[in-house]
Amino acid sequence: MTVNTEVLLDKLYNLRGSDSDILKEMDRQKNKAEQTRDRTTEEKAKLQKDIESLKTQREELEEQGEKFKEVLQGIRREDYATVLDRLRIDFDPKNLLEKLEKNLPRTIENVERDTKKAEDELVKVEDEMNTAITTIEELGIRKDTALANQAKLNEYFELALDGHINITRDSITDLLEEFGFNEAEQRETAKILMFPEDALFAYDAKVKAKEKAGKSISEVIQEAKTMGPTSLEEGYSEENSENIDHNETASLEEDEQKNLTIETLRDCGIDYLDFTSDEIEDLIKNFDEQVVRNNIEFIKSKNISTDIFVHHIKMMYDQELRSKVEFLMNVGKESLDIYLNPSVLVKYTYDQLERIVSVIRANGMDPKEIPLMAY
Repeated sequence: MTVNTEVLLDKLYNLRGSDSDILKEMDRQKNKAEQTRDRTTEEKAKLQKDIESLKTQREELEEQGEKFKEVLQGIRREDYATVLDRLRIDFDPKNLLEKLEKNLPRTIENVERDTKKAEDELVKVEDEMNTAITTIEELGIRKDTALANQAKLNEYFELALDGHINITRDSITDLLEEFGFNEAEQRETAKILMFPEDALFAYDAKVKAKEKAGKSISEVIQEAKTMGPTSLEEGYSEENSENIDHNETASLEEDEQKNLTIETLRDCGIDYLDFTSDEIEDLIKNFDEQVVRNNIEFIKSKNISTDIFVHHIKMMYDQELRSKVEFLMNVGKESLDIYLNPSVLVKYTYDQLERIVSVIRANGMDPKEIPLMAY
């Protein structure tokens, strides 16, 4: 089984299972949206109650304040001076009226401001709640579509494995496009299904043997990622002994290199299924474990997401990656600039970058101010 085919089959068989990454991600998103919906529903109810309470306060402050003013305006302290003085009661209607006239408008403004703030927050919460509800509905539709596509994919595989495949190449490529496969992966899958070879039967036998042991497809694939080349053959070696490749030694070496590559990526927190089959094959052909590990850790140390390697896998084995990134940062480029424009690290050597910056400066411009996409 070639590296390209095995990586591709890993992705395809993951899609075939009930615990496929796509379905699990949809369930995760739906669960998150449902939690958001429930939380915002509670927040909305509380805000509506708070707003109603504040509006009531506003009305009562104005109404009671006016009544209090009328009462105070009708009282003269001297009419009650003996009682107030003998009982030592600090009551000055005139002073209270001044405070009331000064503070009541300010207090009403504060209540109005709190009401406006709560109303603005209510709008945000309602938007978030409505978005969550819409997301839940959309995910329901998307999952139905994904399950239908999965059923069709499983049908194609069963037809191929039974030797009765009668579908067109376009039927396969159109379906895989729904799953986000690139053109190269679509072509390879069409070849696997329309002209099934030993590799497909061997892989399927391995999966079915593990499924009988109560393991999910995802668990089987995960186990396959960490197996040594000898273990990979155990599930079907006796049954298919007549189909063993005469180039077994070379094949085992390729498997060992693949396993080492995938294991290294996993140790560094990177899932090789994020990359196309061609990208993985390219990395394996140029693999140097220490260089790859150093480059990944360096990118992390610069607060740059490792997503930068997706579609730019050459950077993983680039001996000059560190020097190029540090050079760009020294001329004023931020981590985000580099993350958004990774192609500059792929298409230029360190010397070429130095020359580009020299030309920019020679023309009286600051390389920091020139967008990387213009380099």
